[in-house]
Amino acid sequence: MGGHAENGDRVRDRPIVIRNVYVMMAYAFGSIHDTGKDRLSAESFDTLHDLMAEILIHGVGSQVKRGLHRDYRRRSEELTTVRGRIDVTRTVSNRSMVRGRLVCEFDEYELDTLHNRILKCVMILLIRGGDVSKARKDALRRLLPYLDAVTQISPTSIRWDQLSFTRSTASYRMLMGTCELVIRGLLPTEESGSNSLLSWVTDEAMHSLYERFLRQYYRTHHPELSPAAASVKWDLEDATASGVGQLPAMRTDITLRGGQHTLIIDAKYYSNTLRTGQYGKESIDSANLYQILAYTKNADVRRDGSASGMLLYARTTADLQPDLDVVIQGNRIGARTLDLNLSWEHLRGQLEEVTSWVE
Repeated sequence: MGGHAENGDRVRDRPIVIRNVYVMMAYAFGSIHDTGKDRLSAESFDTLHDLMAEILIHGVGSQVKRGLHRDYRRRSEELTTVRGRIDVTRTVSNRSMVRGRLVCEFDEYELDTLHNRILKCVMILLIRGGDVSKARKDALRRLLPYLDAVTQISPTSIRWDQLSFTRSTASYRMLMGTCELVIRGLLPTEESGSNSLLSWVTDEAMHSLYERFLRQYYRTHHPELSPAAASVKWDLEDATASGVGQLPAMRTDITLRGGQHTLIIDAKYYSNTLRTGQYGKESIDSANLYQILAYTKNADVRRDGSASGMLLYARTTADLQPDLDVVIQGNRIGARTLDLNLSWEHLRGQLEEVTSWVE
């Protein structure tokens, strides 16, 4: 995994076209072909919160029309008539039969699923504390009654690792991705009773989105390059040597393979793409460069220069940006930037230029 932005090193001064954030999300969460993409990407949004609210308004509205996700949940209740399986042990111990009742266990097909709980949680979060237009808050309020039967949960209680997708929940991917970005980046402040939201998504959340977006973009448009977050094995002379198991894993952000050539891309989302060293000289972060060089040299098992490495930074507002293209010990190593403030057409042009490294 590529390095994340450092704590406190935020990117408030780096403009990103809000429309591009939506396109990035659409790629990252596999909804680039959704019918509402063109309408949303053409609409104007004053704040990121407004964009998130509109995605939920559009997505939840569509789900209501096609049917919100339901699932079977096991319930146990005292009933006057038999339903499902009688729990004899509990019926006896509770003396239910004395009252003319039976304890029954049964499955109920209901809306109160984790996916819908998360939707309701984030919709309320945006209504109460988001920098969202009145019209969009009203639209979210009009959708909430459809989730009346859904339990309201705290955003901090959500276990994202428990969230999974099946054929019946595939249409929730973009919605859940939006909710996760809101909750990870726009959590309520810790002030007592406060429902205000932070004014921007955390760098960690944006780094994760940026990396996932890049990978999904190439998977969508260049499947012939087999884009993947592939692992690189250490090119060891003796795989049985002492301590081999203690070597750290090398997992790339994106690996592209074209013919006999491999390009390893390390996605970087920092507010400072260059580091200021001695005498004020600005240079590429040494740790980033050493990492991509290590990945590339170990991937080049034939030692013929068939593996290259690229640091792909999100462009900042700094005057000097990474622009490196060198050959180190036979392997091409570079550092480029993507300007997320460009129109989508120009941004896509920059993404396409990267593929020339595997031609």
